[in-house]
Amino acid sequence: MTELLFQPPADPRLPEIHQILLERYGQPKTREPWDPLTQFIYSILSSRTKTDVSHEALRALRARFGTWDNLRDAPVEEIERTIGMITFPETKAPWLKTALMQITARYGELTLDFLAKYRTDKIRIWLEQFEGVGPKTSAAVVNFSTLRRKALCIDSHHLRVTQRLGLTPRADAATTEERLMRLVPPEWTAEMLDEHHALIKIHGQTLCTFAEPRCGSCPLLERCPYGTKHTRP
Repeated sequence: MTELLFQPPADPRLPEIHQILLERYGQPKTREPWDPLTQFIYSILSSRTKTDVSHEALRALRARFGTWDNLRDAPVEEIERTIGMITFPETKAPWLKTALMQITARYGELTLDFLAKYRTDKIRIWLEQFEGVGPKTSAAVVNFSTLRRKALCIDSHHLRVTQRLGLTPRADAATTEERLMRLVPPEWTAEMLDEHHALIKIHGQTLCTFAEPRCGSCPLLERCPYGTKHTRP
């Protein structure tokens, strides 16, 4: 039997949702990418912590220690006190110190710039060997940093919004990212994936909230099984 050589039609849902959110919220503000090590540190700090508080903690670390080498060499108790404004500082402080020490021990200096020469999947596997680093953190490092690789950082907003839209089943971050990446147009760049993450996060914070979603005001209502079901005619 002759194999049919054709490409299946591209799924239009993700780019259509992206465009609708772009028209609703405008171009999201994105910062200049940090180096991979700074992004790694920030991403550990930011787990289950609000963005502004995470930035405050990163600034506090820089102000207190000056360099990431000094952070690595500091007593874990001092690190914990410095990041006391975030959630679970007693857990994240030893995670940070241990990871920075392990990186230095393996590579002779404290840097993650060497990751640029590896494939994205290999980078993420390597990052996820550190305690406290899962798919969300590894995606953030490869996508948001100067590595600028294709990945989707799946946070709680992304999980909620995509499940309500019927794009993904109830699943963990790794499975959700895998499903969504299948819907990503091949022409999307790493920067567009960063922008998409920002748009979904804004939508999850603004309208598609956890407790009381404002489905009646949602520009995606016609595409959303959850919203259609929960909105009065």
